[in-house]
Amino acid sequence: MNRKYRIGLGRVSAVVLVGWATVHAFAQSPVTINLWPGAAPGSEQWRQPETTTGPAGNRRIMNVSTPTLTAYLPDPATATGTAVIVAPGGGFVWLSIDSEGHDVAKWLAARGIAGIVLKYRLFQVEGNDAAQVLQAATAALGAVTGNRSLMDSYSKYGIADGIQAVKVTREHAAEWKISPDRIVLAGFSAGAIVTSAVVLQSDAHPNYAAPIYGGPFNEVPPIPQGLPPIFLAVAQDDAGAGPLVTRFYDALKAAGYKPELHVFSSGGHGFGMRKQGKSSDHWIDEFYFWLEAQHLTRP
Repeated sequence: MNRKYRIGLGRVSAVVLVGWATVHAFAQSPVTINLWPGAAPGSEQWRQPETTTGPAGNRRIMNVSTPTLTAYLPDPATATGTAVIVAPGGGFVWLSIDSEGHDVAKWLAARGIAGIVLKYRLFQVEGNDAAQVLQAATAALGAVTGNRSLMDSYSKYGIADGIQAVKVTREHAAEWKISPDRIVLAGFSAGAIVTSAVVLQSDAHPNYAAPIYGGPFNEVPPIPQGLPPIFLAVAQDDAGAGPLVTRFYDALKAAGYKPELHVFSSGGHGFGMRKQGKSSDHWIDEFYFWLEAQHLTRP
């Protein structure tokens, strides 16, 4: 009979399932660092204070002007040397920091993969309290949907932070016990726009990329040579992101690449780590299997 034991290991704990000889190692206390030395370039004069709303597990962060990386580092005994930078979504006016950020990073760290949450800069909205800021952010989100010029204006700081995130993660590779050539950039919705832009438009390529329910906004730019392996996922009933994902997939295939695409029958937009009793609940398992096929789940 299988029995479960919990073992305390100081800052690290593990659950051992006796009989299957399986160990689930949980991450050490996360490490947070600023993404840029000093003020982030281009937003030095931003003064609106960062605001968080919502209960734990469903928080939204707005008015980010000081971008950060929060690294959930796995138990060294089970570490694979792989890192996944996680860029949450939220239309560049807020970040769904738990379901599309910290919850993803923790899941990965428990499986030996460093999960690194990117808190990137957002379009600044005004308000004297959290309720006013949320109201202004909601209005801004409605305005940007389908508006290319607004999206370009809103997204440029997040994209710059995505490029910087790859560079800084590589700079910390030795300290964080990760391999500089095993860095994955994964993003959700607006974070997927960041991910695809970093992959297509910058020299700071991640080694692997995973835009989740998102891709290049509106038109797909010319596909360059030398792109990394790419994982895509979207739900069939996601009318907004579906066309972005399929256009990106088709463009990559036409350019000679072999992206992996998972289209779930339902799940809507923004499913993240939320459990809805749908097949999209298991996107992260499919992502892990893809990482396994890339030989990234073992040291």
